[in-house]
Amino acid sequence: KLLFSLCFFHAHLRERLKFGPLGFNNVYVFSQADQNITMAQLQIYLEALDSHEDVPYQAISYLAGECNYGGRVTDDKDRRTLMNILTDFYTPEVQAEGYKFSPSGTYFAPPDGVHESYTEYIKGLPYHEGPEVFGLHDNANTTFALAETDALLTTALSLQSKSGGS
Repeated sequence: KLLFSLCFFHAHLRERLKFGPLGFNNVYVFSQADQNITMAQLQIYLEALDSHEDVPYQAISYLAGECNYGGRVTDDKDRRTLMNILTDFYTPEVQAEGYKFSPSGTYFAPPDGVHESYTEYIKGLPYHEGPEVFGLHDNANTTFALAETDALLTTALSLQSKSGGS
């Protein structure tokens, strides 16, 4: 569940960028390398645990949020936002059945199973996610649509010829 949670966190950060300044103050490129190194660190920490030890959430959160992903973040408010988002994904509650990543309950870490069960769960997720999964108001979609429309029209206008006819 922690691995799925990490992957969902990575997707969450990448998709949140589409909301522009509502998502983050600056544009960041969270790459597959960020996810890979965080996955490797998670594996190292979990394999080193004895059966009676608790997961060191504070340590793995620090490495993921401050070092791996946070290393790209230059704005202090964005870093605080990132760390706050991470608390929804790196928490002991994620191990419990019934823990949801969003208020609607659509997004959660599926129960342990074979690879195909995870694939089926992911295929069943909505194709167009709403802003609620990002902790944003529904009006964020309006802002996103307006920005996308503006970019489309600006591009279309830039393709028009600029010379006058004779």
